[in-house]
Amino acid sequence: MWAEDPAALGRFWQQAARGELEAEGGPVATLELTTPGPLLEFVRSTTPKTVKNRLHLDLRPYTADDRAAEVSRLIGLGAFRVDVGQSAEVTWTVLSDPEGNEFCVLSARD
Repeated sequence: MWAEDPAALGRFWQQAARGELEAEGGPVATLELTTPGPLLEFVRSTTPKTVKNRLHLDLRPYTADDRAAEVSRLIGLGAFRVDVGQSAEVTWTVLSDPEGNEFCVLSARD
């Protein structure tokens, strides 16, 4: 994922996804999501974000009661709500990370 500040964005996603930040110096920060598991890399870019993300992450809480709490937690970490034209009937919440990358918090699976 391109980032103006890879270390700061890596720390946000480390807390958001409860992963392990492997490296956070220089032009790249690497986040391991599970052990072992996928990695997210945040690579420094001097070009600001101007269009919709090519990669979109969805986060799913464990229970339905956790969704509102998860949205509040993520906002406390620096995320903010985003209106991308979603209707009031959608079952997810659209947020943006501190650098403007959209992601969704879904409803829990039943």
